[in-house]
Amino acid sequence: MSTAVSAQAPPAASGSFRWLIVPDDPAVEPSRDLVGGKAWSLWRMRSLGLRVPPAFVVTTEACAAYFAGGEQLPDGLADELAAGIRLLEQQLARTFGGGERPLLVSVRSGAAISMPGMMDTILDLGCTDEVERALAAETGDPAFAAEVHRRFSCFYGRLVLGCTEELDELPDTAAVRAAILEDTGESVPTDPWEQLRGAVAAVFASSRSRRSVAYRKHYGIPDDLGTAVTVQAMVFGNLDDDSGTGVLFSRSPVTGAREPYGEYLPRGQGEDVVSGRVTPKPLEHLKDTHPAVYDELIAAADRLDREGADAQDIEFTVQRGELFLLQSRPAKRTARAAVRIAVALVDEGAITPAQAVRRVTAEQIRTLLRPTLTEGAADGAELLASGTSACPGVATGLAVATPEEAQTTPNAILVRRSTSPDDVHGMIAAAAVVTEQGGTTSHAAVVSRALDTACVVGCGAGTVDRLVGRIVTVDATGGKVYAGELPTSAATEASDDDLRRLAEWATAQAPIQVLAPGADAPGPVFDADELPPDELGEELPEIPAGTKTVRGAVFTTPEGVRAALRSGVAAIVAEHRLPVLLAAIEHSGGTS
Repeated sequence: MSTAVSAQAPPAASGSFRWLIVPDDPAVEPSRDLVGGKAWSLWRMRSLGLRVPPAFVVTTEACAAYFAGGEQLPDGLADELAAGIRLLEQQLARTFGGGERPLLVSVRSGAAISMPGMMDTILDLGCTDEVERALAAETGDPAFAAEVHRRFSCFYGRLVLGCTEELDELPDTAAVRAAILEDTGESVPTDPWEQLRGAVAAVFASSRSRRSVAYRKHYGIPDDLGTAVTVQAMVFGNLDDDSGTGVLFSRSPVTGAREPYGEYLPRGQGEDVVSGRVTPKPLEHLKDTHPAVYDELIAAADRLDREGADAQDIEFTVQRGELFLLQSRPAKRTARAAVRIAVALVDEGAITPAQAVRRVTAEQIRTLLRPTLTEGAADGAELLASGTSACPGVATGLAVATPEEAQTTPNAILVRRSTSPDDVHGMIAAAAVVTEQGGTTSHAAVVSRALDTACVVGCGAGTVDRLVGRIVTVDATGGKVYAGELPTSAATEASDDDLRRLAEWATAQAPIQVLAPGADAPGPVFDADELPPDELGEELPEIPAGTKTVRGAVFTTPEGVRAALRSGVAAIVAEHRLPVLLAAIEHSGGTS
């Protein structure tokens, strides 16, 4: 079975679409606001000559029209979806919904601002009983065709029809269909065009799900952002022993090192990796089994890293020994990796020092300066669980089993079999996340790195039962979970060369001085820490007119830095200079 990408351009009629864009012309860059980050990355990869399955995209304007029209597909979109599918059929010589060479598609979300794992993706769409028989005949593998049909039914039942039953463990399509019908009173459509319309509407709707709203609120992303919908020809990592799927980071998202970092799952689809239900193999497995594919992948990652002047998170699928790239985006990374990558890119000549200080946030620096386990603290401690470090850090708290408990328990340690987008609100609230299943590119790992929350994954069966209800210390740097509370110690800016260099660059860019305690400070000085406790409420203290320097913990917060800038003070006194400098640069609106 082959879905090799045709070099032929789509018909000129694609330019007449109102709701669709076909981002195939390498000379015409599509608007990221219209097509979303996922489709934009497909255009970018294809413009670089990399192998990408063909696709078209339903724009964010169609999403806005969907909600404005009472959650109904806008007029004309159904016809345009059919025209878009015809373009894919022409490019691949396949037929949607039947024929000897059937076409299946993925329906994927894609907001203008990356929100990994927050919105829905439906794979293998277009599968019916007839298509299953055609796939079995084409591939010579009825078991593969049956599995594709079963997987699609699971996706559609869960994400479009809202089935709450556990479908993934059911043995076949008939069992999945029966469970969906019993739970929802609805059936998976046998008409592939009805499937497509339902999937597009479901992806639109997922942009306003609880998890998406919580993610946008946490990161200050506009709530009316919506999503584009990318409809892309399927490639099958679960086809045979020469097929698989994986995720590759061009630089380590944990340490920032300039080395490949990722995982590969033979005979799997991308959802298997990110779901955390399966623990994939290290990327070296692909190198050992398919060295030519591995070399092609690494070369593509290096080029995307250089072209994007940033670490890349790349999704890929191998089908019968042929590499296909599905997405490339700036990688979510830990605070440590953000600092290392920013400094390294300056050394490589990819960005300037002024750009580097805009690549790192004040909160990330505060994260780096948080405590770590004191040397020898774990000696003799009771080890409760051991897994893989997905995001370093140390946290102590009560282990809880649900995201709702994490929201109501201060410093909670959220322990799950695996996480899904429905757990995000609890992950935001938790001090650390621990999972039984999954690897370093699972949902739990990716989201925890984005949140810079300590995370250990793949701790094995029984971890939830062993931990929940106990006070534990998570040493996510070492991938360990210990009983009780262990002593910690904190790092300093002066002890880290990357932090020192960033501080030098930030000092040159910041609109205000940041002085160490005890340094000579221009007067008059206003010290908020000397105010009586009853004068320190929820509001920031008023800075007296003519003040040249402010001192006090309140003025090291983002709100405090903003108030100092508004008041025209010359300096802020702070124990840790770099986070205050970066906050001042951000609030001043300095350019990158």
